[in-house]
Amino acid sequence: MSGKKMKQMLVTYTFVLPDFIGLLVFIIIPIIYSFYMSLYNWNFANIKEFIGLQNYVTMFSDSEWWQSLGRTFKLTLLYVPALFILSILFAVLINYVKNEKAAGFVKTAFLLPYSITSVIASCLWMFLYMDRSGFINVFLKAFGLKGEKFLGSTSQAMVCIAVVLIWINLGYNIILFLSAIKDIPYSYYEAAKLDGANSWQIFWKITFPLLKPTSVFVLITSVIASFQCLDLIMVMTGGGPAKSTEVASLYIYKQSFEMMKAGYGAGLSVVMFLILTVLAVIMLKINGKEE
Repeated sequence: MSGKKMKQMLVTYTFVLPDFIGLLVFIIIPIIYSFYMSLYNWNFANIKEFIGLQNYVTMFSDSEWWQSLGRTFKLTLLYVPALFILSILFAVLINYVKNEKAAGFVKTAFLLPYSITSVIASCLWMFLYMDRSGFINVFLKAFGLKGEKFLGSTSQAMVCIAVVLIWINLGYNIILFLSAIKDIPYSYYEAAKLDGANSWQIFWKITFPLLKPTSVFVLITSVIASFQCLDLIMVMTGGGPAKSTEVASLYIYKQSFEMMKAGYGAGLSVVMFLILTVLAVIMLKINGKEE
């Protein structure tokens, strides 16, 4: 190997090394250590007792775990499709705005919620959702409508959580789709217009298919975000009312740090990681087959 090629490889690995170290330290090692912990009975204080796969056996008979996992899928079904559709819709609409200043203002307005922390967003929406003095109920009552319980209702609380998640992440996904739309050659649209295609046909036959790589990325990251939703729920509902918003991540937190079952919580984390991996692989496979 020549000295020039050696130098190029050295430069390449130098740029890749920080990302690899971050991946190793913050993802790979924690995953391996979680599986190691799941083989023990440990309460953070006493000596760890090796119990093999007993935590996984216990998990299968833990009805509360499966119920929390079901609530997680419910949140995913409420959050992911709505976020995906709204992100594409607003990205397409903003792309049609010819005034650059107006388009920049709209993009900034959508992106602002993404720049604040989940705790601040939770507190803000808690004030909006308040039963008596919350802005939403005041607005409804001003038009003669009945006020809602929102976070105090077992049927509405999860929807309220999904709304806040969408509000936070919508702007970021709009930017992703908008960037992908800008990369589509304008000649494709000109040819379609010459053939007499209307706006819907142009979107469905040209824009949407060419957004597929971005769509898959958004879907995968959105599913992961819905499974990892913890701080938002802890602040807004604490898993209530009547455990209606106690999702899998919150259940794992409670088992690990409130019930002091570190090994069992690690086992549940490993299972949730495997579920997310399977879902991501399925979405990538579907995308690959369609291509």
